[in-house]
Amino acid sequence: MNLYTKTSRWKLILIGLGLIFMILPLFYSNYLAKKLSALELSKVKLFETTLIEITNTANLNEDVTYEMDILKNSIMDLQVVSINRNNEIEFYNFPENTDTLKLLQELKTNGPPPVISDDYTIYYRYPKILTWLSYFPLVQLFLLLLYAGIGYAVFNASRKEEQNRIWVGMAKETAHQLGTPISGMMGWIEHLRTNSLDAAEHDQVINEMEYDIQKLQQVADRFSKIGSKPELIITDLVPVLESSKNYIAARASRNIQFEILQNQPAKFFAALNSNLFSWVIENLLRNSLDAMDQNGRIQFDLMEDGQWVYLDIKDTGKGIPNSQWKTIFKPGYTTKTRGWGLGLSLARRIIENYHQGKIYVKHSEPGKGTTISIQLPRVV
Repeated sequence: MNLYTKTSRWKLILIGLGLIFMILPLFYSNYLAKKLSALELSKVKLFETTLIEITNTANLNEDVTYEMDILKNSIMDLQVVSINRNNEIEFYNFPENTDTLKLLQELKTNGPPPVISDDYTIYYRYPKILTWLSYFPLVQLFLLLLYAGIGYAVFNASRKEEQNRIWVGMAKETAHQLGTPISGMMGWIEHLRTNSLDAAEHDQVINEMEYDIQKLQQVADRFSKIGSKPELIITDLVPVLESSKNYIAARASRNIQFEILQNQPAKFFAALNSNLFSWVIENLLRNSLDAMDQNGRIQFDLMEDGQWVYLDIKDTGKGIPNSQWKTIFKPGYTTKTRGWGLGLSLARRIIENYHQGKIYVKHSEPGKGTTISIQLPRVV
């Protein structure tokens, strides 16, 4: 229930942020519209002052050309009708075929408040850009809602598809993990039925079967730890690698060579959950075996510096194209008809989320092989 509570809380937070992002443009556009309205009003007042100046100058029979230019330039983007004290239309800048009386009535009814002085009453209409600006927030809101709706639909479909891939991958990975010890036990049972084993061989078969049973218990333990915080213990990597290598090598082709290289020091310590970490190594080794077709070499190389322990696992398999180096760690990615739909995704989760490390394709070349690198925090 805690997971669903957190999910609901995040949904509410995202919805709240979305509303804020939608409302802010409305306030900002309204602010701009008020500023522009004030600017246009100042132009009308300037027009009024200039008109009065022209009237006074004309009465003195002086040249008013300069004043007329100022008058026209001050209202280039405005539509204006001025009424003198005799209630006559003295100036307007509407097209010549405009019905001025009808227009004047419209401005009186629907236009902004007129600018009134002792000499003139000036009616005006705001530029179209202000009208467009008033509608812009609504258009923006519609586009945002449309974008959010499309995004939600795509995200929801993608999430469902990913969940389906994870479930399918988990089922395949479970079968893949159980397959090796089960097939091993079936082989040992058939071996026992031959009735031609001496005491030493019989004991060896029993030991191998016990090992496979332990492996089944280990697989169950691994899956039970998914989603919970595992216990990490300071551990030397070399014995863990040896154990995983021996388990896989005993069930691989004899034409596969396994080699563990070490630089000094001989021990490399890191905080590990050995069960989960060996799961990662076995996944990588199985992947390498599948890529080599029963013939090749797998090499482990261990190094360290002041901060990290580095483990490189190199094979001589088919290689991975550069475009797929990151894709192979995504849930459900596979190039096979079974298995490995989730193995590398789980490997990344185990290394990065549980061990605070890194896992990535260090180098790969089609036809020559692949090197997968794991970095773990070094423990002194």
